Amino acid sequence: MFQMYQCPQPDCRFRFPAEIGDARAAICPRCHTPTQIVHASFHNAETPLATSPAPPIHALLDNIRSIHNVGSMFRTADGAGLAHLYLCGITATPTHPKLAKAALGAHETIPWSYHPNGWETAVSLKNQGYQLWALEADPRATPLLTPAITLPAAPILLIVGNEKAGVDPAILDECDHIYTLPMHGHKNSLNAAVAFGIAVYHLLYVNLTKEEANA
Repeated sequence: MFQMYQCPQPDCRFRFPAEIGDARAAICPRCHTPTQIVHASFHNAETPLATSPAPPIHALLDNIRSIHNVGSMFRTADGAGLAHLYLCGITATPTHPKLAKAALGAHETIPWSYHPNGWETAVSLKNQGYQLWALEADPRATPLLTPAITLPAAPILLIVGNEKAGVDPAILDECDHIYTLPMHGHKNSLNAAVAFGIAVYHLLYVNLTKEEANA
């Protein structure tokens, strides 16, 4: 449960939430004036659980260098209902205390496994019948945000690579599809965890909604 606090100083008026009982909220962090409670006892409502879509999507996170990105990807995987995360190369695992903190508990709900070699893992899963779909800015890539994407009956392995180097070229050569997100800015890329979240929700729920609408 939370309370909303506000600084009464006319030239400050800093407003912020804090958990009930948090003594630090009694003093404005901006100007150090005693604060006032302006909204008492509210909570962040939980989103109702959605129906799990099919086919299942698994993800391979290959050489993700940022622990915070991996933690964010665990939260996305939990929220979207992914089946499994394959953590490869230098990608941190939930055994790292900083990842457990960044994942906010999602690492306890999503099945995961660690593999030192992302390429071998991708090839092994492809041989087991998985469709390999990479998220990468590659000359062979097609736009992800398109209504033309048809989800296969086979399970999808969505692959995201290193924040700087991208997806391993050998893995890209094994992929059934390579998708990219439209870019209009000078950086020409998004944070890996942000791109992962957009891709997962687009594949699972935007396409599902369209298919249901056409049924």
